[in-house]
Amino acid sequence: MRDQIAKYSAKLLSDRSASPGRVAFAAQDDRLLSGGNPELARLAEDVLGRLSSLGLVVATPSLPFADLLIRRAAPGEDCILPPDTETRTFLHDIPFLRRDELGPEAPARIARLLGSRKGIVVEGVGIVAGGTVTIEQAYINYSSVFHATFVKYLLDVLAEGFRLPREAEGFEAFRRDWVRPLSVDGLTFRTGPIESPDDVLDEVAAVGRYTVERGLVDSFFGNISWLLGDTVYISQTAASLDELRGCIDPVPMDNSSTTGITASSELLAHRRIYEAGGVRAILHGHPKFAVVMSMLCGEKDCPVKDCWRDCDKVRMLGDTPVVAGEIGAGGLAKRVPPVIRGTGRAVVYGHGVFTLGREGFAEAFASMVDVENWCRREYFRRVGVYCADSSLDRPEASS
Repeated sequence: MRDQIAKYSAKLLSDRSASPGRVAFAAQDDRLLSGGNPELARLAEDVLGRLSSLGLVVATPSLPFADLLIRRAAPGEDCILPPDTETRTFLHDIPFLRRDELGPEAPARIARLLGSRKGIVVEGVGIVAGGTVTIEQAYINYSSVFHATFVKYLLDVLAEGFRLPREAEGFEAFRRDWVRPLSVDGLTFRTGPIESPDDVLDEVAAVGRYTVERGLVDSFFGNISWLLGDTVYISQTAASLDELRGCIDPVPMDNSSTTGITASSELLAHRRIYEAGGVRAILHGHPKFAVVMSMLCGEKDCPVKDCWRDCDKVRMLGDTPVVAGEIGAGGLAKRVPPVIRGTGRAVVYGHGVFTLGREGFAEAFASMVDVENWCRREYFRRVGVYCADSSLDRPEASS
């Protein structure tokens, strides 16, 4: 259990979602264990002792966005409502406790909120997330809250500007210090046809790891596949893309076996893309700026309310099409394949990016990097001219 605590503490630092020295986990084994920052570890133990969960993480995010969302919230509000797909699907909303609500009763209040949610934000402390049966679940839920608050804050800044003292200076520090150059430099991809299943498994596992290392996916969300003959080798549902060994399913294109039962929920979308021919590799990640930019729309008085599901328009981010579609229910299998063939890339509203490799993963990975870099540049351009141009596209009202 202590190995798991050390492993996921290290992951939070390597993916830069938590501040060094401000991470703690607690876990129920044959006795209550904890590790990390002593102050946060005591809080984690106190909260976990009140829950029927195996693991808990308390960590201060590397960015102040969660606290800023609380400070920007109206009096009486008690939760954050990000519009991204992960929040809608897994988190629903993110409850928070304000600084003045803490004190001796803080552990009990945190436990009550975590009784019905996977993660919460405590102002001045950080993100608290639970794992019902594994420590990994606590890490995943923390990562999801970090991703959701990142997306929500960037959308709010674009829609409303900076509203708090020194907020603009903090944002500039984020742009200067946290946002790192994104490229394919230093990565190695196989060239030419891959003929053996073992080589396919090696390449899929390697590229999955690259996707995590370059920050193109949050926690385990995302999927990857390769077509060899009539078999799709695809990552399993809920598999961590940086730990795909043993978690890649060989699924016949004709669905003649049950191996697809544990495959990614987007297997059908992958299959529909492969059926059109000319593609060997598919990569799906959740790069943050692409998720943010996908939710900007210039439509006025649009009757569509559930944009993520019901919008039938194809919008563009540069030369990349953006479509809506419900994940895991066949929606993406209908919307993505028709638009992705031309450029080899497509963005799904509030969700992430699909890219294709006609010969291998090098093309697919480079395409995802290109999409995210374009979205970064365009986002910061819009923030830079926010005050001068009130006609900029805004996120939908629900964001």
